[in-house]
Amino acid sequence: MGRRKKIVEECERLMDEPENIRNIAIAAHVDHGKTTLTDNLLAGAGMISQDTAGEQLAMDTEEDEQERGITIDAANVSMTHEYEDTNHLINLIDTPGHVDFGGDVTRAMRAVDGALVVVDAVEGAMPQTETVLRQALREGVKPTLFINKVDRLISELQEGPEEMQQRLMAVIRDVNELIEGMTEEMDDIDDWTVSVEEGTVGFGSALYKWGVSMPSMQRTGMDFGDIIDLERADKRQELHERTPLSDVVLDMVCEHFPNPVDAQPRRIPRVWRGDAESELAGDMRLVNEEGEVVLMVTDIGVDPHAGEIAAGRVFSGTLEKGQDLYVSGTAGTNRVQSVGIYMGGEREEVDRVPAGNIAAVTGLADAIAGSTVSSVEMTPFESIEHISEPVITKAVEAKNMDDLPKLIETLRQVSKEDPTIQIEINEDTGEHLISGQGELHLEVIGQRIERNQGIPINTGEPIVVFREMPQSESREVEGISPNRHNRFYISVHPLDKDIVDVIKKGEASMDMPEQERREAFQEAGMDKDTSQNIETIHGTNVLIDDTKGIQHLNETMELFIEGLEDALNDGPLAAEPVQGSLIRLHDARLHEDTIHRGPAQVIPAVRNAVHNALIDADIKLLEPIQDVRIDVPNDYMGSASGEIQGRRGRVDDMYQEGDLMVVEGVAPVEEMIGFASDIRSATEGRASWNTENAGFQVMADNLQREQIMEIRERKGMKLELPQAVDYL
Repeated sequence: MGRRKKIVEECERLMDEPENIRNIAIAAHVDHGKTTLTDNLLAGAGMISQDTAGEQLAMDTEEDEQERGITIDAANVSMTHEYEDTNHLINLIDTPGHVDFGGDVTRAMRAVDGALVVVDAVEGAMPQTETVLRQALREGVKPTLFINKVDRLISELQEGPEEMQQRLMAVIRDVNELIEGMTEEMDDIDDWTVSVEEGTVGFGSALYKWGVSMPSMQRTGMDFGDIIDLERADKRQELHERTPLSDVVLDMVCEHFPNPVDAQPRRIPRVWRGDAESELAGDMRLVNEEGEVVLMVTDIGVDPHAGEIAAGRVFSGTLEKGQDLYVSGTAGTNRVQSVGIYMGGEREEVDRVPAGNIAAVTGLADAIAGSTVSSVEMTPFESIEHISEPVITKAVEAKNMDDLPKLIETLRQVSKEDPTIQIEINEDTGEHLISGQGELHLEVIGQRIERNQGIPINTGEPIVVFREMPQSESREVEGISPNRHNRFYISVHPLDKDIVDVIKKGEASMDMPEQERREAFQEAGMDKDTSQNIETIHGTNVLIDDTKGIQHLNETMELFIEGLEDALNDGPLAAEPVQGSLIRLHDARLHEDTIHRGPAQVIPAVRNAVHNALIDADIKLLEPIQDVRIDVPNDYMGSASGEIQGRRGRVDDMYQEGDLMVVEGVAPVEEMIGFASDIRSATEGRASWNTENAGFQVMADNLQREQIMEIRERKGMKLELPQAVDYL
């Protein structure tokens, strides 16, 4: 324990020197070796023993992570490393690679300034590699590359130095193409491509704990020839001793990743829309530990003893116990109970954590992942953009009614910890719906409720989330209030895909200055007049107010919007959410007297008008789809592509990569349920595959009616569709 105490003291000393701090994340495709690599770094920094590194998976602290052999939660750790005679404090976050947990990756990127992207030398850059790179670059986080599992090129594929170099160069080329494509339009980023010569690429084997880079080869005199000889002679221990992986990677981190003082001036304008001239903005750019406290919460965890722990990046000021801090979006203040830093999976309490560090705080009861916490009221940071939305839902109920209050409490906690999960609590039926990114995501959540909270639960069959969307332009439709005194005239048409994308990426929203919003929409192709009359945005639907000088409309607008949101949350076909529609309010006739245009009059009038306009605009059901990639030996190629085609999917491409065939295609999420066990038996367990949510597409016409009826029946709705829907 003495050694650990020494490390903590050293970390505390270094916390005040932002020039020597590096905040980094490790990100990669699933199974490319992030967690094993992190073990190496911990061992190199003296945090865990050398012998167990690589098998201990110290960062996969949860039982289910150890069992499944994948990382589910992002885990934080601080360590120190001496580089060029200076000690550096490295705060590292190990992120999950599995697509179902992508939300954790996005949130981790907000807390760091550099991302170490790990790629498997045999598999090369994969779909998820592209996703994590995009998440990093969008947050203004600088990448470097580590190519892992190089030992497999030597021992399994028996490659010589020439072949090996060609293969490694190809991986670097692919990664650089991705980086170039993504940074083209970013003015604040110079050239962030990685290169062997500059030392921003490392190679090695996390399993056997050796690594090399251009600078390390110059230092140790080892080249690929030597490595191949030692590897083939089975002298892996000697290889590790002569060129230890942790030194190579930690040197690269210290030399090539920006410290907070370099990074914050670039990152703050990317993630914060407040007044750039204010004193607060200056404190954040300068990483001023004397300034007001600003903490961006990127993760909420639960400690059985200490309760909720909020982890996040301190951009300004110094966090101390006993401070009263504001949490964005909530009233009043929360009092800080303790502050600490992470050492492995454990939290070490310290007296204070200054700007530029990653801190763990207790006492912030109102904070959720994504909150801005500060000592003065301020414009919050931009909400963290999640790349995918939930596509699959399961009903959960407690086996014993006595557990119900505890289950509701637990579900609320789950949605606090993981914003990519949506929870709908129905107090009347006792049935609660959890929606997430995929089957695995929901399975893990269900298991954790049973295991960690000891609540036995029943989960229903997975249900797929659908959407509804208009396909053409409607006529102008009249909505009349029950008392016949108020009338609204509305039309609807589908929004362009580019405009929907701008809303989804958060590049245009109602909490931006109007001018910026108008420009963003016009760039995406909306005409000028329309962009000037935007009244509200709900999901990916936009309301345009085209009326001129109508009396009482201002004070009725709030009710109008309430009716509109109500109509869009439950579409007319099957009460599924409506997306991608542009609603125009052309005209309205309102009763003089407030009493006669209350909620009971306005809301039904608007709801009916919107639904009728949507039906007139040929609204159709959309289903979520997934991109599917299967890697499989030649002999099983037919059965692999058959698995996609047999699921109403289509195969887009097949090609040879190394000794495997790659099959790429898309298939509806609904048909992909149970895919895992089917593909295993079809290929005798020889296939590896990857799915990624790819948005929604219009369901085939011949399936529309049947699917709508099925959903209506499940929701207990009337089974007759409105007459106007005869186009189905």
